[in-house]
Amino acid sequence: QVQLVESGGGLVQPGGSLRLSCTASGNIRSITAMGWYRQAPGKQRDLVATITSVGSTDYADSVKGRFTISRDNAKNTLYLEMNSLKPEDTAVYYCNFKGIVGAAIIRNLEVWGQGTLVTVSS
Repeated sequence: QVQLVESGGGLVQPGGSLRLSCTASGNIRSITAMGWYRQAPGKQRDLVATITSVGSTDYADSVKGRFTISRDNAKNTLYLEMNSLKPEDTAVYYCNFKGIVGAAIIRNLEVWGQGTLVTVSS
């Protein structure tokens, strides 16, 4: 099994910055991709940014140029640097893991974090 622990959410004023972290632990053999998704109240969960095992990144149009996703492979930790935050960025941000796990039984696994709330408000 894999556990994801997220941190870094909070209240920030418009134009401010936050950095989210997500650390994966467990019997991880390899990580295929990790990403951040967000869900605002009353809306569906949407992709924010993803990063693959070779470092390829993808961003939602709404965050391009403002958010940066990165990964520390040695620590199995994912980051999301968020700058120039807007009120419409307010949401619960979820970390997502896709990889290969296990010891005796090896399998593909997708796991979601518990979510961290980001509130952008003056």
